[in-house]
Amino acid sequence: MWFSWFDAREEKQFGQSLAAILIERLSLEGPARNNRLMGKKHDAMLHNMMEQISSFTRDRKMNTYKKAQVGNAFKWALKNKGYDSEYVDQLTNWLMLKI
Repeated sequence: MWFSWFDAREEKQFGQSLAAILIERLSLEGPARNNRLMGKKHDAMLHNMMEQISSFTRDRKMNTYKKAQVGNAFKWALKNKGYDSEYVDQLTNWLMLKI
């Protein structure tokens, strides 16, 4: 029973899949990077992520540790791809509020 409390494999994978959505839809170069918070592309990506989050959280009850693992996997996947730290922190905070 206690071991399941710490089994966050699915949550880590989910955090990485959310980061993959963002990486796929938003490039690090060009105008999308400068206007990323204002663009329709960014809004559509957030909407898609929100649908994924709703679906994932509806099917399972996550404890604090598992929620933290989602955020951590998401954050480091983006940082490792070279996204701006401030932007990554903003998105991670948004994600944690939605979970």
